[in-house]
Amino acid sequence: MRKVLRNRVLIAFGWFFILVGMVGVILPVLPTTPFLILALVLFSNSSPRFHRMLLNNRWFGPTLRDWEERRILPRKTKYRASGLIVATFLVSILLVSGRPYLQLMLVCFAIVLLFFIWRIREVPAED
Repeated sequence: MRKVLRNRVLIAFGWFFILVGMVGVILPVLPTTPFLILALVLFSNSSPRFHRMLLNNRWFGPTLRDWEERRILPRKTKYRASGLIVATFLVSILLVSGRPYLQLMLVCFAIVLLFFIWRIREVPAED
């Protein structure tokens, strides 16, 4: 009984993150790939069918397969994620103007995120 409930919760969260990722396709302020990777992880622990569905998707499947098999991302995805991090954190920093400690904290978070993104190995260049 607990396993069934756990699987249903994981599947529900997986679909939630797919929806958020799809919104990211339309709105440039939301990154799509991290949400789809999160959904992939949730489905890998709960639903082999939905897991395969994501891996076989013609638009997102190759990137998700690269992530799952080799923990690599395309450079293009890294550039997009970096641009979104810089843009959203810049807006947040401007919104808390006059609060230097909050601004410094946001700058530190952005640097840490960028550091981790750029440490992820990249898809090898095609010859």
